Amino acid sequence: MSDLDCGSGGGATTYKQLRIASVFVILIGSMSGALFPVLAKRSSWLHVPKAVFDFAKYFGSGVIIATAFIHLLSPAISELTSPCLSPAWQVYPYPLALALLSVFCIFIVELVAFRWGTAKLEALGVKHDAHGHGLGAHAAHGPEGGIRNDDLNSEKTTEDIESAHDHKHPDLGAAGQVIGVFILEFGVLLHSMLIGLTLAVDPDFITLFVVIIFHQSFEGLGVGTRLAHLQLPPKYNYVAICGALLYGITTPLGIAVGLGIQTTYNPNSTTASIVSGVLDSLSAGILLYTGLVELLAHEFIFNKEMINGSNKRVAYALSCMLFGCGIMALLGRWA
Repeated sequence: MSDLDCGSGGGATTYKQLRIASVFVILIGSMSGALFPVLAKRSSWLHVPKAVFDFAKYFGSGVIIATAFIHLLSPAISELTSPCLSPAWQVYPYPLALALLSVFCIFIVELVAFRWGTAKLEALGVKHDAHGHGLGAHAAHGPEGGIRNDDLNSEKTTEDIESAHDHKHPDLGAAGQVIGVFILEFGVLLHSMLIGLTLAVDPDFITLFVVIIFHQSFEGLGVGTRLAHLQLPPKYNYVAICGALLYGITTPLGIAVGLGIQTTYNPNSTTASIVSGVLDSLSAGILLYTGLVELLAHEFIFNKEMINGSNKRVAYALSCMLFGCGIMALLGRWA
């Protein structure tokens, strides 16, 4: 207990030049991972096979889920049970409670947005299909089931109506997609900022630096793939690019801030432990909800391509996802 450092100072100052260089190295890695899928999807000169995009999409889903458990929830538990905190923090599992709170908050926000969007569509005379057709595709929450002839006729009519309205009201379909990706990116950005702060002052810099290069590149690939698959009107193409750029600069910004307060910031201090623990817990809940509902459920259970696809296709998608999850979980051994 005598080695316990709960003061306001204590940030490591070794490898100063390398810590400064890490700002630019991680900037390149994060930007590359996040921007490549977005630019490849929207560029006519850069032809990327669909198989590559599928790999990146499912690999990224696994990365995001592993990040929630291994890189967010586990550190949050350590931070909010730190011996530097008062005993009151030890009498209740606050990290798990905050993650639970975050899950339900995100669910309620998405539910309200979903109901509001559906009401707007109905007011325009567009019948919303909760099974994932047309404008409401992002909010698919139900299995397809069997399709009868009258269902096909009804579906065709709905699609005709939607097509008639789509050129007048494209913003409603785009808004639903942006909300889902924004929720995902918000959780990732909180995590990325804290990673940058930690790297700037951590005594075990070399190991953490190497791990975070891979960590941010893989996580950027997951976020970038989701941004790339946004079905937005041409005038909103900048949204995906801005999202990728925002992800790319967040960790370097955190490192720069950490270097600026290096002599006063101690990641093990009482205040830092509470702030990091609370933010990690909330971010874990966000990524858990997004990973399990928006990614796993929508991509595998409520996706007609997976339901009707070959066993080989499903096995490939699962393998990519488990590979991404396994790699990210392995990185948790060091960071």
